[in-house]
Amino acid sequence: MNIMASTIRAISAVNRLLGNVFAWLSLLMVLICFTVVVQRYALGFTVLWMQDLYVWLNGAMFTAVAGFALLRDDHVRVDIFYRPAKIRTKAIIDLIGVIIFLIPFCWVVYTYTWNYVARSWRIGEASSNVGGMPGLYILKSFLLVFVAVIFLQGIAMALRSILVLRGREDLLPEKLRYPVHQE
Repeated sequence: MNIMASTIRAISAVNRLLGNVFAWLSLLMVLICFTVVVQRYALGFTVLWMQDLYVWLNGAMFTAVAGFALLRDDHVRVDIFYRPAKIRTKAIIDLIGVIIFLIPFCWVVYTYTWNYVARSWRIGEASSNVGGMPGLYILKSFLLVFVAVIFLQGIAMALRSILVLRGREDLLPEKLRYPVHQE
């Protein structure tokens, strides 16, 4: 049981770190977008690689923080039944959801993405915009990062559910436990 709790803490720590680091890309995106707008409308010129950059940062950020969002339970959920449910019921729902939906989803995305990313690396793919950024293959690699962080956080969710179902949620720190529903 302690190994499961340690695994949950480790996966959650990685996703929390990625989430906190990559969240700062949003500030960088705003600054770059502002610069592009000033260049275009106030100064009358455009630097295409900068336009690519803020779009690419957006893609990198949203794929890299997906596990963090899952950790924080920020994904869209129809919680008409889930939110008021007892903790054991939530654990069962999460365990079934991870096994039936999340893990197969990750496998499908990984299967279809691997060759797409590998081809991009092989040819050294760059932006299709003339004067755009090189290294599109790096951005495409974030699809694999997305799969990894979602899969790992799914494993942490499943392990947390197992701990709850075995009555050992006490092994987890408060921030990793199921929130108690307040009316």
